[in-house]
Amino acid sequence: MVPDDRRARRNVIVLVAAQAILGAQMSVIFIVGGLAGQILAPNPCIATLPLSMIVLGSALTARPLARFMQTRGRQAGFLLAVLAGGAGAALAAWGLSAGSFWLFMAGSLLTGIYMSAQGFYRFAATDLASEDYAPRAISWVMAGGLAAAVIGPAVVRATDGLTAEPFLATYLAVIALNALGPFLFAFLDTPRPQAAVSQQPTGRSAGELLRQPQIAVAMICGMVAYALMNLVMTSTPLAVVGCGFAPTEAANIVSAHVLAMFAPSFFTGHLIARFGAERIVAVGLFLLALAGAAALSGVELSHFYAALILLGMGWNFGYIGATAMLNRAHTPEERGRVQGLNDAVVFGGVFLASLSSGGLMNCSGGSVVAGWNAVNLAMLPFLVLAGGALIWLMLRPKEG
Repeated sequence: MVPDDRRARRNVIVLVAAQAILGAQMSVIFIVGGLAGQILAPNPCIATLPLSMIVLGSALTARPLARFMQTRGRQAGFLLAVLAGGAGAALAAWGLSAGSFWLFMAGSLLTGIYMSAQGFYRFAATDLASEDYAPRAISWVMAGGLAAAVIGPAVVRATDGLTAEPFLATYLAVIALNALGPFLFAFLDTPRPQAAVSQQPTGRSAGELLRQPQIAVAMICGMVAYALMNLVMTSTPLAVVGCGFAPTEAANIVSAHVLAMFAPSFFTGHLIARFGAERIVAVGLFLLALAGAAALSGVELSHFYAALILLGMGWNFGYIGATAMLNRAHTPEERGRVQGLNDAVVFGGVFLASLSSGGLMNCSGGSVVAGWNAVNLAMLPFLVLAGGALIWLMLRPKEG
């Protein structure tokens, strides 16, 4: 019998819209967050700390949010997240208005709850999907980021200079984006959580799951792909402006990067189905290495564009491929535990990368170019780690 994916396709439409509209806030914040941090921070070495707080908030709430969704449903979890996203933007706007770096940081931490929930859009797309449709569902939801790549920078350009305090109007616009969340999620049709039954199987423990090679390598590759993308992207606006280009050029480069992150999603799922998730992850890691090489080759606009476009494509193949690897390595009753554990690991790595980014960029070598080179050289050991783990998995004898 051919699986009926009609409900899954409807959910994909809703989640694509959420990725496009609500997800635009993340590109907005990653364009202006470091620049706003540079204005407010008492020390330039911690200018990107607010962006790190977003990632920390995401890492800390991934597992609790996964458990919440497991018991209350996806819809309730996503509504909680847009409430936190709106509150975080309001607190950040207050921090900008009051000139308080610490208020701005607190708002960023709340924004991390939204960021964590956005990571679950791709998992929600597979809740009702057949095994054949699931990789394409993940890819289509991620492709919604294409619209976010247009909407986010457009919001930055439209709000630039509207208020005396730089970026205040931008954060007010982010509040408005989150207010659209309840209308979008009203159309989401996901399975209702089942009441717990004492004899119901609960699956493997977290320790047992982490000892499963397929799960461990998928988490490592997903973490490295996302962390390295964040490491470089967080520093990009600072590097571009520091090299004498206008903030609008930084917005355009980040926009090109976000487009490159999500444009391949139209065919990533098909490539995974044809060649296997592991090979697609390997291509992603190779593209990330090329991005580092392009960044190290110069600091003209063409170098920034080439590096950030390759970075976005590498993230797409690496992250979606790792998600597909993970998706087929657990049982239904383990879904919430695996997804929460995965995103806690991934965003824990992203937090460390984001935390390192500002220090490497602003406090390495005494110049913008030296800092930018340090950021990109830092990619190498992690690419070796992920590449080595993936090769080990692919050469490992298959279990009978």
